[in-house]
Amino acid sequence: MTKDVATISVRKRKGESVNSLIFRFNKRSRQSGLVKELRKRRFTKRPTSKIKRRASALHREDKKQEYLHKKKMGII
Repeated sequence: MTKDVATISVRKRKGESVNSLIFRFNKRSRQSGLVKELRKRRFTKRPTSKIKRRASALHREDKKQEYLHKKKMGII
């Protein structure tokens, strides 16, 4: 898996104001799409293995059976 590192650099032009420099930097960062990509990847999760999914399903089933048993016995 490779990590893409985008470097966005902006040099101040002669007689350019700081606000103009910041505007150009923001424009370049928007055009690069880096922020958009990072926001898209922020909450993605890796796929879980088949063994973990199966173990989780068995655990849920056991808890469900335990709950139903307790409900039948009048504990809950």
